[in-house]
Amino acid sequence: MTGMTGTVHVALGDRAYDVRIGAGLLAQAGAEIAPLLHRKRVAIVTDATVASHHLATLQGALEAEGVSSEALTLPAGESTKCWAQLERVTEWLLAQKVERRDVVVALGGGVIGDLVGFAAAILRRGVRFVQVPTSLLAQVDSSVGGKTGINSPAGKNLIGAFHQPSLVLADIAVLGTLTQRDFLAGYGEVVKYGLLGDAAFFDWLEANADAITGRDREALTYAVTRSVEMKADIVVRDETEQGDRALLNLGHTFCHALEAATGYSDRLLHGEGVAIGCTLAFEVSSRLGLCPQEDPSRLRAHLSRMGMKTDLADIPGDLPDAEGLFELMGQDKKVVDGAIGFIMARGIGQAFVTRDVPRDVVLDVLREGLSG
Repeated sequence: MTGMTGTVHVALGDRAYDVRIGAGLLAQAGAEIAPLLHRKRVAIVTDATVASHHLATLQGALEAEGVSSEALTLPAGESTKCWAQLERVTEWLLAQKVERRDVVVALGGGVIGDLVGFAAAILRRGVRFVQVPTSLLAQVDSSVGGKTGINSPAGKNLIGAFHQPSLVLADIAVLGTLTQRDFLAGYGEVVKYGLLGDAAFFDWLEANADAITGRDREALTYAVTRSVEMKADIVVRDETEQGDRALLNLGHTFCHALEAATGYSDRLLHGEGVAIGCTLAFEVSSRLGLCPQEDPSRLRAHLSRMGMKTDLADIPGDLPDAEGLFELMGQDKKVVDGAIGFIMARGIGQAFVTRDVPRDVVLDVLREGLSG
């Protein structure tokens, strides 16, 4: 890595792109984006919270390179990932006369990235877009890999498309404006990468817990880069989730059930659900004799040290009983022929996909978790 900025290349043939990671990238965004443009204008979509912190910096950086921009600001929050806002974004982009060769910029967290990416996928059957992820969660997860979409009353992310970005700019400096809760929720996805395929990375995270919670830029640059490298590697092997990409769902089968149970509200943020889902997945793996009994304890100890929720009992308010949660797990997108797809682990860094997990073991773990 040269200086504080590194590049991870996502090698998808003619849809390949770079993920640039480092502090100060937002202020250089004009120079990063300008080479992609056929004409010197872009359309930016963001949300109110992000706009107040970062929109002026982005527009100034574009202006410095002679690139004009118009911006649409949406309400912040998960409820923005809906049909109504998709229509609003798409019609606004058409009103901006965005052509197929133009570039749309998604400035925000996962909600904006998913929504704007989907709008770009369907506008004129596909226009190019650039992801400028402003949350830790979006930088390590949703901005990379081309999954875009919106939520439906039937569930999260059930309407969407695979549409790869042309460039991702992950500015580590913008993570300084996140609330501690949002920052730590994003860390749930970072931990997941160590758990699913890189025990040495998990060791590094344990050793650097204080630097990360203190948002040390060098530590964060490494954590984000390693996470993106792992995600890019998996996406290149399995872009449309036929096999290996499912590993990225470690913790998610439990997480999606918990998000549904809490009404997709701020009672439980996605990354918090992922962290709790990972401890449940390791607990079940340990009960099945797949991984050492120390592993779930080690994971809980690390999450606790980071100041994170670790168990079902840490979620405020009432939850359904174990059977109710199991039922919600069966609503997941990754259910095939009625069998729930689980990501289990043979140890830290050794996740694998299986549909062969006894219901009663899962129910036991859920019951114990609920009773605290």
